[in-house]
Amino acid sequence: MIIQAKGLSYSDINDKLRTADKEITVRGCLGQRFICAGMSGISVTLEGVPGNALGAYLNGAEITVQGNAQDAVGDTMNAGRIVINGSVGDAVGYAMRGGSIYVKGDAGYRAGIHMKAYKEKIPVMVIGGKAGSFLGEYQAGGVIVVLGLKDSGEKIVGSFPCTGMHGGKLILRSDGRDITFPDQVTAKPATDEDKAEIEKYVSEYCRLFGRNKEAMMRHPFTVVTPNSENPYRRLYVAN
Repeated sequence: MIIQAKGLSYSDINDKLRTADKEITVRGCLGQRFICAGMSGISVTLEGVPGNALGAYLNGAEITVQGNAQDAVGDTMNAGRIVINGSVGDAVGYAMRGGSIYVKGDAGYRAGIHMKAYKEKIPVMVIGGKAGSFLGEYQAGGVIVVLGLKDSGEKIVGSFPCTGMHGGKLILRSDGRDITFPDQVTAKPATDEDKAEIEKYVSEYCRLFGRNKEAMMRHPFTVVTPNSENPYRRLYVAN
């Protein structure tokens, strides 16, 4: 089924999605917010540029964007998958608590802020390019991977990564020597066990976006986790 988004509000689009077939293409998106908010059980391909909070509270739907997306993609999503064949704005994965987000290109500021996990729900976000400042701010769970497919000499992340981080992990395809982390986290080279986990995320990224897994895995990786003395961890994470 095809939905023409031109001239429609986000509520009009969502009303059509709720009564549509299981597989839908939405054409001509131009900044409509909240598309697919809270939805499950459908597969949606979006052409154009969706607005803020795409897939907010997503509960199992599959979303593919054939281009860029704006801020707060996957805000508080619970399950499902969002694939962005371009770059995203700020706060992608805000308070994300399940499912996965794969971004071919770059992410803006505060990607993964307040990301969390609960029991079997381990959210995953993979960013193919670089990420802006405050990456993983107050992260409480889940996995963020930044692959740094970027111009030579450009930093893989901006300033103040992992500020207030008290759970989960951040994985960077980098030796991390040009990045300043806060005292409350520990940054170490990836172990063989880490690399086995990383390879799963890299394999899926390469499958989605047509990259070479073997070439990507030859680079060093750094794994960042909160340390045991982290005051935020003592406040928010049960021992």
